[in-house]
Amino acid sequence: MKLLIGNKCYSSWSLRAWLLLAAKEIPFEEVLVLLDEPGFKEAIYAHAPRSGGTVPTLSDGEVAVWETLAIAEYLHERFPERGIWPGDVAARAHARAVSSEMHAGFQALRGACPMNLGKRYAARDRGPDVARNVARISAIWREARSRFGETAGGPFLYGEFCAADAMFAPVVARLDTYAIPVDADAAAYMQAVLGLPAYRQWLEAALKERWIVAADEVDEPAIANLRSN
Repeated sequence: MKLLIGNKCYSSWSLRAWLLLAAKEIPFEEVLVLLDEPGFKEAIYAHAPRSGGTVPTLSDGEVAVWETLAIAEYLHERFPERGIWPGDVAARAHARAVSSEMHAGFQALRGACPMNLGKRYAARDRGPDVARNVARISAIWREARSRFGETAGGPFLYGEFCAADAMFAPVVARLDTYAIPVDADAAAYMQAVLGLPAYRQWLEAALKERWIVAADEVDEPAIANLRSN
């Protein structure tokens, strides 16, 4: 099984699929395809001829899956014992619903705060649309934790780490990178994701990549301390 991913510093969608595989200890080979480089699609097709030519793409023999939620569903079918989705039917339905909302929504936050794990920004007002996105995300996390996670045990949305947590992991990274304030419940959940060994492994690799520093906005001292966060 191969997972084709983009640059770890930037590729939020790649993080989702990679994190799910790594956290669930599903063996796979990582194939890095550099974003915005000549031959990007050709490199993907070389490994997965039947794919859509995007990252992430999961290649498993004759099977190619190139859309993140579809990758989660494929892994759920392929490894039913790994807890890709919550075991409880109500929790599983909720997890799929909020994951789909994440997949399609929160454009203001994505646009204003693109993922770049090599930067740290000082806190500032990101505008009302971003604030509304953050409020909705916090409400999703609060409901998932109160209805399912706290009962199931464990620090993640539904107790144990699952596909829904993987879907929201780049949001956690954005809120952390851009120093966007959240309530105590959201902050506790963020710390669980940021402390996940698989996430720490991804972050360590991302920090070894090259990135462009936006000198007019980046908080330079925070960059120096990034490894400790």
